[in-house]
Amino acid sequence: MMSTQVRSLQQLVQELPPEIPKSETFEFLLAKQSHRARKVLQQEWAGALRDYREQYTSLELERQALAWRGE
Repeated sequence: MMSTQVRSLQQLVQELPPEIPKSETFEFLLAKQSHRARKVLQQEWAGALRDYREQYTSLELERQALAWRGE
């Protein structure tokens, strides 16, 4: 099974146009995959605006949060 995967990979590499540097292509794909693996939704901010719930409605709070971030 491994040789089938390697053969397929070799065929794909051979099909790449000559103007595309093969080593850079694989480095890009590996970096992209690594970035996807690290891209986990972090909610460290969850509950951070709890103290303001009596001052603002959810819409006002959203607008205020954008203003605080400078957006």
